[in-house]
Amino acid sequence: MARAATIHTCANCAHSEPRWMGQCPGCGEWNTMVEEHTPGPVTAASGAGRLRGSGGARAAAVTRLKDVDTTRAPRLQTGINEVDRVLGGGLVAGSLVLLGGSPGIGKSTLTGMALGNLAAAGRQVLYVSGEESAQQIRLRHERLLTPTCAALDVPVLAETDLGTVLATIEAERPDVVVIDSVQTLHAAELTGAPGSVGQVREVASRIMQVAKPSGTAVLLVGHVTKEGALAGPRVLEHLVDCVLQFEGERERMYRTLRALKNRFGSTNEAGVFEMRSGGLVEVLDASARFVSEATRKPGSVVLAAMEGSRPLLVEVQALVSPSELVPPRRVVNGIDRNRLALVLAVLGRHAGVGVGTADVFVNVVGGVRVDEPGADLAVALAVASAQRGVALGSGEDGKLPVACFGEVGLTGELRTVAHADRRLEEARKFGLAPVVSPAGTPTLRAALQSVLRADARRAGSADTHA
Repeated sequence: MARAATIHTCANCAHSEPRWMGQCPGCGEWNTMVEEHTPGPVTAASGAGRLRGSGGARAAAVTRLKDVDTTRAPRLQTGINEVDRVLGGGLVAGSLVLLGGSPGIGKSTLTGMALGNLAAAGRQVLYVSGEESAQQIRLRHERLLTPTCAALDVPVLAETDLGTVLATIEAERPDVVVIDSVQTLHAAELTGAPGSVGQVREVASRIMQVAKPSGTAVLLVGHVTKEGALAGPRVLEHLVDCVLQFEGERERMYRTLRALKNRFGSTNEAGVFEMRSGGLVEVLDASARFVSEATRKPGSVVLAAMEGSRPLLVEVQALVSPSELVPPRRVVNGIDRNRLALVLAVLGRHAGVGVGTADVFVNVVGGVRVDEPGADLAVALAVASAQRGVALGSGEDGKLPVACFGEVGLTGELRTVAHADRRLEEARKFGLAPVVSPAGTPTLRAALQSVLRADARRAGSADTHA
């Protein structure tokens, strides 16, 4: 009797090896190889058939691209404008959308609101939960009730068996299904634990096989690792049609929804939400809130950033203090730590602002994360302002914070970034003028001198009038 073979699969990249290895040859990660049972041994006859060719399968008919019907089916509106915009106009029938985010960030709240809006619009929906009971789900959905959200009319299935879930979907034939979460479902024919590489791959594949022919849009809620990446094999992200990332901090009220992958729309869109007691609320003018909270003190500037296709003004704060540690600390929140190291090196070499023996703390206020190079100039001006103890102001009286944007090069030059005109227009709308940008200041030293001279002129004018 042929015994069942086992393989060891990497939980990070799904690379397989016949024996266990401490380090994955595919991605280089340590202690990520998990033992799995193969479906069954391959006989010599069947193996030879696969090597020779199709093994008796029938050929399929091919179609020229110009003969393909491009008529677009209407999208399913979730009733949340920020979500629909990030998706490219709404949910596509038969699509698989993967929503990831940290625990407690609001993934279940967001999907519950979407299903409630769809149910109120007369759509057939289904909420599948492998983590909570029906009673727990009701307690959460009771606070989501609004005139346009029928949260308590959403059918709920608390189940972790994949076969039962698929049978229910085929019987109910809903327009939209939320599965919370994909790591909690398990296929009975596989031996791995729920959430393992083999289980997640099989669960997602079989859900896709049911959703595509029936036209059911599926929202898969996924867990994330401690590094913030989606848990499970990378094949899961390749399998789905859209990958959404819900970002923010549980202690802060602002959340950001980004599209990391979208087969039906752009990946340059982002939605901003505010967490309240009654659920998530769309923030239609986030710039107004951030600018109103900005303070004109040493170490504070306003960054004209881009969140997808729309401009967003956020406050960047820096603190520079003498350090008792060697090496000194570099703590960041909301930007890449490596970008801070680059900006500090350019400040010391080309702008005469040395912080080599000081602790440097940089924070993007409000829990917003900025991953674009256009934030370099804001970080540089904030650090220089904090190091010198001088507040950088704008406007005729200097009571408004300085607005800026631009990429800092290694030789001290400022480089242009995308959508400069839209950034300038957004800053001027709130009276933040002039805006420090690469268009008027070619180097970082010139940018720093320009804002310091402006403050000096205002101070001199105030002394004269006094």
